[in-house]
Amino acid sequence: MTEGNFVDYVKMHVASGNGGKGSAHLHREKYIQKGGPDGGDGGRGGHVIIKGNANLWTLLHLKFKRHVKAGHGEHGSSGRSTGADGEDYIVEVPLGTIVKDTDTGAILFEITEDGEEKIVVEGGMGGRGNWHFKSSTNQTPRYAQPGIPSEEKNITIELKVLADVGLVGFPNAGKSTLLSVLTSAKPKIADYEFTTLKPNLGIVKYRDYQSFVMADIPGIIEGAAEGKGLGYYFLRHIERNSILLFLIPADADDIVKQYDILVDELKRYNPEMLDKERFVVVSKSDMLDDELKSEISSILDKDLETDYMFISSVAQQGLTELKDKLWQMLN
Repeated sequence: MTEGNFVDYVKMHVASGNGGKGSAHLHREKYIQKGGPDGGDGGRGGHVIIKGNANLWTLLHLKFKRHVKAGHGEHGSSGRSTGADGEDYIVEVPLGTIVKDTDTGAILFEITEDGEEKIVVEGGMGGRGNWHFKSSTNQTPRYAQPGIPSEEKNITIELKVLADVGLVGFPNAGKSTLLSVLTSAKPKIADYEFTTLKPNLGIVKYRDYQSFVMADIPGIIEGAAEGKGLGYYFLRHIERNSILLFLIPADADDIVKQYDILVDELKRYNPEMLDKERFVVVSKSDMLDDELKSEISSILDKDLETDYMFISSVAQQGLTELKDKLWQMLN
């Protein structure tokens, strides 16, 4: 999936349908002049429904869908005929989508399962026809209820990427390169910071036709939890990943310090992220000779709180072992 096709944030105005009017019809036939009230009920207005679709990965199909309106209910008619219900409008979204009220900022619900449906605005109820109102003292009511009008709401639809493994690291740590080598994804790769501006997803093929999903998240900088860099726009994507794979380049000044900064940013954004499984890979390690690797290993063994591994995406070193390790952690 190319970066331009990844849309993870959409604002939308939604309106349900009006309920149909009840009928105030009085029954008349050739030999029945005073048949009494027989006005039917109005139909229900259409709902606007958000539905989960496991085959969608992005909100691209909603990018230009700014206004959504469900159908109106039909009016009731004679012979106690109920009007047809208005047509529901179904908005399909990827799993991991959160729907918020734009005006209040409140989270209305989230969609996490395929086929899951939630009504975001309910259609108006249809009005009751006049035959409901007849009584011994009022045998020919000439009135009926109007339908209940539609609801309207401004909503924000936000996607939090559902992936098995999320790549976490500073800008230019080699996350996109690793994704391009392990999967058939084609992220933009260049020698400058913030080359990646949107998450990229790729499917890592494993043995016996098995696979798992990896997400390349834009680089974190110190202060990201306060909104610096790309701030909140990408930190939310890390919340849904099962495993956090920290990428730190071999030429970093202090690998342990970089790891600690990254973990601290995640903790400040959402402390629950520290409950996820973590693993560190030292990327670009083809630059290291055995002596340097041994020196770095002795420091990491002493100061790093989690397991680690040396890899090189460009030289294809350690990638099979990395897939084995990730698969083991996932299962």
